[in-house]
Amino acid sequence: MNRLITLILLVGAWIIFQSSEKEATVLDKDQSLYEALYQLGYKSVDHSPDLSIAGASAQVGEDLVKFGFSDIEGQLKSKRQSKHFVCTSCHNIEREDPDVSVSDPEARLEYVVKKGLPFLQATTLYGAVNRTDFYNDDYIKKYGDLIQSAKHDIRAAIELCAVECAQGRELHDWEVESILAYLWELQFTLGDLNLDENEAMIIQKALNGDKMEMQAIQILESKYLKHSPAHFVDPRPRDKHSEAPNTGDVQNGKLVYDVSCKHCHLNNRYSYLNLDDSSLTFKWLSNKAETYSRYSIFQIIRYGTHAKHGKKSYMPRYPIEKMSDQQLEDLKAYLDLMAE
Repeated sequence: MNRLITLILLVGAWIIFQSSEKEATVLDKDQSLYEALYQLGYKSVDHSPDLSIAGASAQVGEDLVKFGFSDIEGQLKSKRQSKHFVCTSCHNIEREDPDVSVSDPEARLEYVVKKGLPFLQATTLYGAVNRTDFYNDDYIKKYGDLIQSAKHDIRAAIELCAVECAQGRELHDWEVESILAYLWELQFTLGDLNLDENEAMIIQKALNGDKMEMQAIQILESKYLKHSPAHFVDPRPRDKHSEAPNTGDVQNGKLVYDVSCKHCHLNNRYSYLNLDDSSLTFKWLSNKAETYSRYSIFQIIRYGTHAKHGKKSYMPRYPIEKMSDQQLEDLKAYLDLMAE
């Protein structure tokens, strides 16, 4: 009888142990990536805002990002940062990739359509504070030495975006710190990293102090991009006299038009050029596509227009990582169909 009781107690203890062990290895997907890395002993780049500066707050920063100014009662006031653009003209503020460890425009288009987001030239601000580099790769061709200070400094990157990209005024210190504070609210969480069950278990055990820190750090580091790649390419050579059939996917082309072109151009939102769903618009775009002018979708998407202070018609160019050549062909196929 005593042996039976002992056996029952041992089995019960084993069940309790297994249950607690399982609960201990359930990953908290809402935990921030920065906090997890810090807990594991990895000192990643710290872009912490200085909220001791009068007027600086995440709430003000959110207003500046979305509206270009803040009108919160009791806070410092300033004039609109730019007459032409706000941060969300070119940047999403939500996750825009199904896998944040790669930059894939085809996967991104499908993902943003499902989420009801636009398909934009610039990288989302979501996860910006988890990056170490900014204005990467071919942006030096556009901004030259201006990017040197912004390459590894998120504050300088914010300033460069405000003055050059948005064609606006310089930001006050409290505005920069406010924007930075808001960006910290958009940092990656562990749930954004597409961890499989085994990876999640290793990370949680390491967070629990099971001496697997280096392995956990390596897994986390492999699951997101520390910089957003950006390469500028020329439009593919075009023969306007060719009778070869268009190889574009009309359905994808419609998506590009709806969530990219119309984001900026519908009702002259950010441009003097109004694009809508009228037959006249489609015919005009289709006819201009094969020309060598700034009204050609192939020319303007790949080259954009120069950012000159006060020039309302400025358009950023799409790096190949933000719109693929195939997506351009898809857009052309859709325009041609709608122009018939």
